[in-house]
Amino acid sequence: MIQVNAQSQRVEELRKLLQQASYAYYVLDSPIMEDTIYDRLYRELQELEKKYPNLVTSDSPTQRVGERPATHFSSVRHNIPLYSLENAFNVEELQSWNQRWIRHLPTPHSLTEVEYVAELKIDGAALALTYQNGVLVRGATRGDGITGEDITPNVRTIRSIPLRLNFEGIEPIEKVEVRGEVFLPLEVFRQINQKRQKAGEQLFANPRNAVAGTLRQLDPRVVAQRQLDFFAYTLHIPGLDDRSIANTQWESLELLQKLGFRVDINHKLCSSVDEVAQYYQYWNTERLNSPYMTDGVVVKLNAFKLQEQLGFTQKFPRWAIALKYAAEEAPTRVENIMVNVGRTGALTPLAEMRPVQLAGTTVSRATLHNSDRLQELDIRIGDTVIVRKAGEIIPEVVRVIKELRPDDTEPFIMPTNCPVCGQPVVRELGEVVTRCVNASCPAILKGEIEHWVSRDALDIKGIGEKLVHQLVDKGLVHSVADLYDLTEEQLCGLERMGKRSAEKLVQVIRESKNQPWSRVLYGLGIRHVGSVNAQLLSEKFTTVDKLASAKQSDIEGVYGIGVEIAQSVYQWFHISANQNLIIRLETIGIQLATGKSVHTRTEPNSQIAGKTFVITGTLPTLKRDEAKAMIQKAGGKVTDTVSKKTDFIVVGADAGSKLEKAQSLGIKQLDEANLLEMLMIQKTVKS
Repeated sequence: MIQVNAQSQRVEELRKLLQQASYAYYVLDSPIMEDTIYDRLYRELQELEKKYPNLVTSDSPTQRVGERPATHFSSVRHNIPLYSLENAFNVEELQSWNQRWIRHLPTPHSLTEVEYVAELKIDGAALALTYQNGVLVRGATRGDGITGEDITPNVRTIRSIPLRLNFEGIEPIEKVEVRGEVFLPLEVFRQINQKRQKAGEQLFANPRNAVAGTLRQLDPRVVAQRQLDFFAYTLHIPGLDDRSIANTQWESLELLQKLGFRVDINHKLCSSVDEVAQYYQYWNTERLNSPYMTDGVVVKLNAFKLQEQLGFTQKFPRWAIALKYAAEEAPTRVENIMVNVGRTGALTPLAEMRPVQLAGTTVSRATLHNSDRLQELDIRIGDTVIVRKAGEIIPEVVRVIKELRPDDTEPFIMPTNCPVCGQPVVRELGEVVTRCVNASCPAILKGEIEHWVSRDALDIKGIGEKLVHQLVDKGLVHSVADLYDLTEEQLCGLERMGKRSAEKLVQVIRESKNQPWSRVLYGLGIRHVGSVNAQLLSEKFTTVDKLASAKQSDIEGVYGIGVEIAQSVYQWFHISANQNLIIRLETIGIQLATGKSVHTRTEPNSQIAGKTFVITGTLPTLKRDEAKAMIQKAGGKVTDTVSKKTDFIVVGADAGSKLEKAQSLGIKQLDEANLLEMLMIQKTVKS
């Protein structure tokens, strides 16, 4: 017993020495021992753990690359949502953000005391790390911000991520949540691509793609070879109310370093937006000399008290913004200006342009945002303009080259009446958006239906923009509830809608009744309520009655829900037309309360997990959505396109070109019976 205790003490001593050495080498870049000494201590620890297996722990340095290859990654729910950041693309937009958060302050604050923390926006992949009693217990990808993938074995291979936190001089913390960015240093990226080129493998397009691909490797040993690095930038300590450990973002960065994390040394504490702008302008050029990719600057209000007061919009924290470097730009000619009416009644001017290549895609339309932006640009039909992709996604007009303007152009004036229903439009005090407020406007109805059937809402496949327009224009649908009254006979009378297509669509609409309450809440289209906020609200208010009867202050009390969102939700449920809609949806059988999934019969198994399936044709008894849900529940993935990555194709009657392509690629075919056998379940015969 005495010998075992002595060996246990030696194991703890060795782990501590090796942890200190790794921190000094990988985080501080200041080695404290020679490699030969480190290797000798590491070997001694290995031998002791081999001799006394009961002494092996998950945070031991020997366990960084010890796991077997995974068969698939399981989905995990983040304890704290990972919100994305609003983007700004120049100093003027940064100044606008600064004015916005000041206006949103619920209580007066001395602006002379405001500080900002500017950090480089590392171009990699976000990670969420969870530590329990100082030990790393989970590493997960960002995913959609609510749910990510558990890639803990891969995370453990990254040397700059501590397996155990350093609580020396700090009172131990039971639970710590850390957010940060995994990235590849440029030199390492070059070396990886050189090796892949010699091996005849496809090269990675950029470091970010290489990181994303590496993190999803099923074999941690492959991940370890890629030499990924990590910078921590956010610290959450659940249940800490007094902020006694860290009151500011700057203090939390310092604490992250003390705990053993690597933090980018280029962050800066700024006393004004002008100082932030100087930091941004410096790095807009200096980034070319950086050893890693950076695509902008993240700006955060330093004081946590201010952050808590400001809260969040439906997508972003109000207290932070990403100031991106200049995007790719291209010149083109404006051929027309039209005004689009969205589901909230917002009138958005759009420029129709001569097609131009931009950031790898062909662009022929660009948003002009609102009447203020339209007036500021003074854009006219016939103008030559510079366009760019905001956030590399949405095309927008940056400026007009007025020197090239034709003589016969005239200023474009926003309509005073809705271009769809002809009713007068309004612009509320304090808003930049002009709206049609006619609830019966066909454009608003079409937008509401398109939103209801969208992928993140009720996910009704088969109803696209053209079909929505037909349904509304022919008077078949006057609200989203009317979708559930549609018959095959009504649908057969529409363009490009045959009997079989109509049957399938009616069935898909019927099946959408089983979508969970969170999706239904998002599908209602309440202003400012995105899919993430709908999820948060549905967890707090588990039935529609609870949410409809909640006070505005109760709604504001949900983490991530600010005053603006709470007010919008509260007002929506107090409009009689919306109350009538809820009654109709309840009568139809739409899920308006949190409940168990209808697909709970299968569990992950080795035959399905990690495999990619394509379903084609009509199956004998299973509906396609049923088969898809069963495969996903068992850990598989279902896609619509056949490729070399497809493992199985499930074939039903009247299979088409997908089957032909699968046969040419040698992909294994399954019929419904084969699939059910793999799933190890018996199909229940319906009465």
